[in-house]
Amino acid sequence: MRHFSRGLKHSTATLIVALLMSACASIQQEPLPEGLTEQPPADWAERQARLQAFDQWRLTGKLAVRQPGENASAVINRWTQSNEHYELALSSAFLGMGSTRLEGSPGYIRLETPDGESYASSDPQGLIYAATGWELPIDALMWWIKGLPAPEGDFRLAFDQAGKLAQVRQLGWTIRYERWRDFVDERPELPARLTARKGEKLVRLIVTSWTRTDDQTP
Repeated sequence: MRHFSRGLKHSTATLIVALLMSACASIQQEPLPEGLTEQPPADWAERQARLQAFDQWRLTGKLAVRQPGENASAVINRWTQSNEHYELALSSAFLGMGSTRLEGSPGYIRLETPDGESYASSDPQGLIYAATGWELPIDALMWWIKGLPAPEGDFRLAFDQAGKLAQVRQLGWTIRYERWRDFVDERPELPARLTARKGEKLVRLIVTSWTRTDDQTP
């Protein structure tokens, strides 16, 4: 019996290693777009640290969501971020409700409609999906919008020939960074336009202004 137990443990360990190697191989076999590399620039670690510390900000812009058979867009009147807490004031056709307010943090969201109705959930993406039928990965989006992978979930980064982050693959989404700007003094460039795609579902963000809301030094 003891020999069987050792053999079972050995077989199980071998199977786990084989599965992990298979998963890694399948990720690596997926080719990157031409001109991109997984090799980060020399200053990537420093840039990551500075962007991670940039956690008090406000931006304005536009949001477009597309899924099979339906397109919608919204004006981001205000997206305020304080550490992991966010508040979004949106208007136009987003959610099919006109003006809409989202407030939350990882693992919690509250959605307020123009008529004063309020809905809360411990599943942010689930609540948005229930209200709209759309996938909007709001918890990850607060990281992707800064040009960083989200802390939860495996990811794969790709950089262009100038050393800028060009693509993040995470949580089944492919995020492509299409334009960068110097929005905030003494901070790295920030995304001005990005597109997140998951199959036939697409989320596009265009940032028109971005400001700090704290007094911290870089």
